[in-house]
Amino acid sequence: MHHYLQKLIGLRSSMGASKEEVERLQKEKTELKEKEEKASKEIKRLQEEIASLLENLKKVKLESEEKDKRVESAESHVAALQKQAADLLLEYDRLLEDNQNLQTQAMGYR
Repeated sequence: MHHYLQKLIGLRSSMGASKEEVERLQKEKTELKEKEEKASKEIKRLQEEIASLLENLKKVKLESEEKDKRVESAESHVAALQKQAADLLLEYDRLLEDNQNLQTQAMGYR
């Protein structure tokens, strides 16, 4: 009987320790769930931010491509205007020379 009472006392004390262990583990489980929820919310927020940044990146790329095309167009327009100006300058020089020749001829007839 004494032996069984001591066993019973030992079992009760280990049961008390086990209950404390279970409570501690449940508390730890609750804390881990809270951390998991926080991490999940943070992941969702970061994913939304990434999606937003990717969308902005696409917009910026499109704007950049559009501006590149406009720059290319402006450069070709400038090149065309430079060529036209050079052609006009040559024509002006030719007309000046023709005018000089005509004036010289007109002076010869006087």
